[in-house]
Amino acid sequence: MNTIMNFKRSPLPLEKMKALLPMAKKQYQEASPFPHIVFDDFFHPEVTERLLSEFPGKNDINWINFKDNKQVKFANEDEANMSPFTRYVLHSLNSSMFLEFLEELVGIPDLLSDPSFIGGGMHNIFRTGKLGIHIDFNKHPKYGLYRRLNLLLYLNKDWKEEFGGHIEFWDPSVKKCVKRISPIFNRMVIFTTTATSFHGHPDPLNCPPERSRKSLALYYYTVKQEKRKAPHSTVFRNRPGEKEDSPNKIKKYFSSLLKL
Repeated sequence: MNTIMNFKRSPLPLEKMKALLPMAKKQYQEASPFPHIVFDDFFHPEVTERLLSEFPGKNDINWINFKDNKQVKFANEDEANMSPFTRYVLHSLNSSMFLEFLEELVGIPDLLSDPSFIGGGMHNIFRTGKLGIHIDFNKHPKYGLYRRLNLLLYLNKDWKEEFGGHIEFWDPSVKKCVKRISPIFNRMVIFTTTATSFHGHPDPLNCPPERSRKSLALYYYTVKQEKRKAPHSTVFRNRPGEKEDSPNKIKKYFSSLLKL
C-alpha cells in the first residue's frame, strides 16, 4: 500500500498486464461490433480508491461544460486541476511501458500518447447528463496525429443498473446497439477508433443528484492513418426513431427529470 501511495513504484499492474496478453489479444480482435476489451479490477484497488477520493466535485475546479442537444457533460484536460496522484496515473498510462502493452494487445504498432489530454483527462457527468452516439474526431488538433484508440477507466463505486450511464457500442449503420457496458468501479474499456466505431451513452443519466459518472479518458495516436480519410471532428448520429431535438426541448426534458 505505502509503495503505491507514496509514488515508490508504478501504479501499473505490470505482472498482470503480461499475464493478460495471450488471451486478451484474441478477445480484442474477435469482439463485436468493433475491436474492444473490458478489463475488470485492472488496477490495484488502492490505486482506484485514491483516484476516486481525489476526483474533483462539480464546483471544485473550472470544468469544461459541454451542453447542447447531443451532450451534457463536464470535462477537464488541464493538469493544473488534477491531483499529483491522478497525474501520476495518467502519465503511467501514457508511458512507453503501457504503450508497448497496448501495441501488443490491439495489434497497432508505433502508438503515441497525448501529453495534453485533448478531449480526455477527467470526465464527470451528473444526473440527466448524456453523450449521444458518435464517432470521435480523427486527427489531433495540435500535433496532427491520427487517433486510433480510446481508453476509459471508470471510478463509480456501488453503481446500480438503474442509474444508467452504460457505454453503448453500435453497429456501423447505427441501426442497433450491439453491446452495453456498465461504468462500474475499476473497469477499464479499450477500443479501436474508426470511421464506424459508433459509441456513447445516449440516455440521460438517472443516478441520484449527489452522484455522478466519473471516468478517466485517454486517447492514443499514430503518425500515419490506417486508411486515407479526411479529418473530421466528433460526428453524432441519431438512433433509429430518434429525432433531432432542439436545445430548448432538451432543457425542458432535463428539468422534468430533475423533479422526479
